[in-house]
Amino acid sequence: MAWTRLCIPVLRLSLLLAFPVNANTTAIPDLPRVTQPIAIDGKLDDDAWRHALQIDVNIETRPGENVPAKVKTVAYLLENGESLFVAFDARDPDPTQIRAYFRDRDTAYNDDFVGIVIDSYNDHRRAFEFFSNPYGSQMDMTQDEVNQRKDDSFDAIWNSAGQINGSGYVVEMEIPLSQLRFPLAEGKQTWGIDVIRNYPRDDRVRIGSNAIDREINCYLCQISEVQGFENLEPSRDLEIVPTITASRTDERDDPVTEPMQSGDVDSNVGISVRWGITPDLTANLAINPDFSQVEADVAKLEVNNQFALFFPEKRPFFLEGADYFRTPIRAVFTRTVANPDIGAKLTGKRGDHTYGFFVAEDAITNLTFPGATGSDSQSLDQSNTAAVGRYSFSFGNASTAGALMTVRKGADYHNYVGGFDARWKIDDNHQVRAQYLYSDTEYPDQVAIDNDQPLERFDGSAAQLSYDYGSREWFGFLRYELRDDEFRADSGFVNRVDYDQYTIGGGRVWHGGEDHWWNQQRIRADYDISHDMNGQLLERELEAYYSIDGPKQWFGRMGPLTRDVYYDGQVFRENKFSIYTKIQPTGGLFFGVWARVGDQIDFANTRLGYQVRVQPEMRWNVNEHLLARLSSSWVKLDSKEGPNIFDAQVQDLRLTWQFSNRSFVRLTTQYQTVDRNPAMYTDEVDASSRRVGRQFLYSYKLNPQTVFFLGYSDQHIEDDDLDDLMVTDRTYFLKIGYAWMP
Repeated sequence: MAWTRLCIPVLRLSLLLAFPVNANTTAIPDLPRVTQPIAIDGKLDDDAWRHALQIDVNIETRPGENVPAKVKTVAYLLENGESLFVAFDARDPDPTQIRAYFRDRDTAYNDDFVGIVIDSYNDHRRAFEFFSNPYGSQMDMTQDEVNQRKDDSFDAIWNSAGQINGSGYVVEMEIPLSQLRFPLAEGKQTWGIDVIRNYPRDDRVRIGSNAIDREINCYLCQISEVQGFENLEPSRDLEIVPTITASRTDERDDPVTEPMQSGDVDSNVGISVRWGITPDLTANLAINPDFSQVEADVAKLEVNNQFALFFPEKRPFFLEGADYFRTPIRAVFTRTVANPDIGAKLTGKRGDHTYGFFVAEDAITNLTFPGATGSDSQSLDQSNTAAVGRYSFSFGNASTAGALMTVRKGADYHNYVGGFDARWKIDDNHQVRAQYLYSDTEYPDQVAIDNDQPLERFDGSAAQLSYDYGSREWFGFLRYELRDDEFRADSGFVNRVDYDQYTIGGGRVWHGGEDHWWNQQRIRADYDISHDMNGQLLERELEAYYSIDGPKQWFGRMGPLTRDVYYDGQVFRENKFSIYTKIQPTGGLFFGVWARVGDQIDFANTRLGYQVRVQPEMRWNVNEHLLARLSSSWVKLDSKEGPNIFDAQVQDLRLTWQFSNRSFVRLTTQYQTVDRNPAMYTDEVDASSRRVGRQFLYSYKLNPQTVFFLGYSDQHIEDDDLDDLMVTDRTYFLKIGYAWMP
């Protein structure tokens, strides 16, 4: 059945024709090599900069469309055989308006900043991006052109410094070549680069060294090139990171009857090793690693939900080369590896071949049991071996074909997943993507019985096919998804199966000019329909929205939605309307709110209600050091007859004092409350429940691996059996890591 459903869309999309792409014939400038020392201090006073390649950053690409920039910026590029040096002289007519604050890593994207994009293989598929605000606060990420995603989990060890002066600001960067991946070749290398300045004032203005043609649905294929790095000698690219962690957790087994029990101190010594075997091959090893999560996840409401919630990965071992394992179906989700004793990883790229492999011994087996209308989960106190292998081959104009294999195996349990995927970039506007996966699964008998899963070994398939069109003014897409009822991806995040879905959509974009008060307007609409494997309608949805952005970095979007949804043997009609708006009137103040009103299924009682959901967000830089962040969610669900079913809210407040770019202290408070009307429930429920979590965290980061963390957290609950908030657990936490690079 899977192949039959997949072949029809394939045959339709294969009628599209490919077109050639024009080559860039511009002369390629040389990147000078110097031997003089350069002090990274935010001052352009070193003699070496006089020999640098100068690049004018003078083209506004957003919101203006390749128009002359209103401010002057010059970039300077050098290399010394071991590092790439980049400096920026960013002029400003009024330096008092420069938006800059002391920031933790990867958090300064709303500030003024400058940076460089490096396509070190010059194949228009993957790039490294390095940015700095005027105080030297670092941001780095990878640009994945194949999957059209940016990933700021990439954390390189590099140096930056910046200073604001009377004419603007200066930023200097030193990027060790050991932190990049590039071909191992004789002679000069040719890299793609783009040099960028972000200039946020009334509008968020992007200024670059390259014009960007909006008619071309590709970024890396439009950037310039430089040549240099001649006859590089492979350096000793080795990082050894020992870590020490200690924690103690006090908890109550029963908050109503049991007193708080003091826990034992749990100490752990581990070591992680990163070895750049060659510039295009990297190995990682973690022995007795600390995979603890330092930062608290953003709080989410867990009420009236059908499916498991997604939380992003934050652990450094898994973040290294994470984009190598990414495919259209989320078959790899490393948070499924909960408590490993050892982990090893190998990632690399050789010519047109990209590959990655990791294996981990995990002490806990977390399982998700997906279905067509909901999902369940269970955690088993037993170990498993998890392994993932990924290979892809690049061809043509940024097209790829690849294969993926995942394994999880434990006592009386296994889950094997394998398959292939491809991306065909037909031309600058058209692309087709496809993926097929097959799974083989067996659960322990008691787990299968408890969770209504097959008792014997079973298998299933998943497929995904898409076509996308994008130009300056028009876009459109077709999607097809299939998940068999017995498909499982226990190494990934697939929380819904037993469905196939068809989607069609598109829209129109209008770009404003200098005589318009707005920058861009957009309309978009899509229609989708899905059924389970027996042909039962699961969902039929029509959605549309209109959006516009304008002064004060304001953005607004609104639109209706209507859908038929199958749940618990019934089909319900939902009509909703949503609106989202955000604004940043000054550099340190941001407001945003998303709201939706309309019909909503009450999943606990199988009926249609009326829901109001509001999610506001605020960020306020009180000064250069103090940041307040508040994210909230309020949900109110009433029955159609009038009585209230529940009111729920969650608040996540974080106050951060940033001593410098390397050090901060943060106080986090998360508050969640749910008030239910027991008379409106078929099962017995608490009329009221509250949960409060607090965290104190001190952080010092010399670089992403040399770190010191000191923290405290606790949890409080209150329900019908407790008259007031009761502390259920508290944890004290210490972590020290040191990056030794011999």
